Amino acid sequence: MKPIWIVDDDQSIRFVLEKALSREGLPTRSFTQPREVLAALDEPDGAGPQVLVSDIRMPGGSGLDLLDQVKERLSGVPVIIMTAFSDLDSAVSAFQGGAFEYLPKPFDIPAAVELIRRAVQESQREEVAEQQQAAAPEMLGQAPAMQDVFRAIGRLSQSNVTVLITGESGSGKELVARALHRHSPRGDAGSNGPFVAINTAAIPKDLLESELFGHERGAFTGAQTMRRGRFEQADGGTLFLDEIGDMPFDLQTRLLRVLSDGQFYRVGGHSAVKANVRVIAATHQDLERRVKEGAFREDLFHRLNVIRLRLPPLRERREDIPALARHFLAQSARQLGVEPKRLADAALARLAGFAFPGNVRQLENICHWLTVMAPAQVIEVKDLPPEVLATPAVASAAPEIAPEKGADSLDQELVKGRFDAEAEPLDAVIAPPTAVALADWERGLEAEAAHLLASGQPEVWDQLILRAESRLILAALASTRGRRIEAAHRLGIGRNTITRKIQELGLG
Repeated sequence: MKPIWIVDDDQSIRFVLEKALSREGLPTRSFTQPREVLAALDEPDGAGPQVLVSDIRMPGGSGLDLLDQVKERLSGVPVIIMTAFSDLDSAVSAFQGGAFEYLPKPFDIPAAVELIRRAVQESQREEVAEQQQAAAPEMLGQAPAMQDVFRAIGRLSQSNVTVLITGESGSGKELVARALHRHSPRGDAGSNGPFVAINTAAIPKDLLESELFGHERGAFTGAQTMRRGRFEQADGGTLFLDEIGDMPFDLQTRLLRVLSDGQFYRVGGHSAVKANVRVIAATHQDLERRVKEGAFREDLFHRLNVIRLRLPPLRERREDIPALARHFLAQSARQLGVEPKRLADAALARLAGFAFPGNVRQLENICHWLTVMAPAQVIEVKDLPPEVLATPAVASAAPEIAPEKGADSLDQELVKGRFDAEAEPLDAVIAPPTAVALADWERGLEAEAAHLLASGQPEVWDQLILRAESRLILAALASTRGRRIEAAHRLGIGRNTITRKIQELGLG
């Protein structure tokens, strides 16, 4: 891990932060003035800081000037500005230059460490995103359903209109949002601005308002500094609101107001804050049904539903599974520093017949598991993970296996360069999903039962019931991103029942 750079002419401040961060296992490097920092950035082997913590007023230079120069060279490095209370106006103005947060002096040591930890996490997320973007194609897909999505992204590339992305969990909604951002026009709220993502279902209701809109110092217990919310962080770029269907009803009102007039108030604040942000929302839920149930505001739904893109589940684009599997195996191999493994034809056919309730994310996880756990370079059917082997393959749905492709042909599958502004209308993207015939899984169940009975297996009834329960629960948890109460509700069982079953079946 790269060190935390501390810039302050006060030796006591440097000493206190060095010791506190060292106890937390965070490496540091200290400087007394900005010119030393700039010289360190010019070092031949200098990798730069993980996070920069700088005083605002120092002999030989200003922390704000240093902020500008660091952001020009290393735009992804979070910068925390330390300031005395008399400098708060200057510190707040630093946000316009891209400061991550400010730290008022005198500061509480645990609060300072927690702030720096949060900046480290943000820095690491940016590094991972940059590595993935550099090493991987934007999106892969030859299936007609994905080609419709690509064409829609192309047609939207000249507009900053609000977009609502619908699709099952794990189908790649954030990838589509990032593609929309990347291919949006440059300028205000365009591709040259930041892309900020937040999962509204993953943050407790009491914290979500502060996450979205920020808070003023003293707004609530523990609010020791002013904090910018995601809307301010995304100013001039794109804010991706994932799982918007789970947003609490009272916060929907505040979101509607921001979308309507482009301004909001921080928690505990009295001055309106303006944000020029393009909003892209996503959900796996049926928002029309949520509106009818009174769980989602109808006016907010219409405000978000300007253009709707439906992202197909993986079972509707099985012909893409071979290319995706090869890509994820290569990606996992790069991450682990090993040679990429290859799927034998029979293993690939079995994998392509799997239902993938967790969609593309589940395929990615399986490929990472295979990279670690498969004993040989060529992956056979017996090497596949238990969840794939435990489920009978859908033979009729397995695609013909395409030969390995070189880099040139793989490049032709990328989103970039595949757009056709005169192609099919956007309505093609939101066609109803293809139904899977019930007879497929029923025949598969019958065949598995016949096999177990013919082989003399004991307690066939219990075996199949336990496996069926496991599949049902795993599918429900995948669709709710692990939220057990919601999964139980969707399955029509009690929350105590699902908890007991997860323990009995060894699923959690």
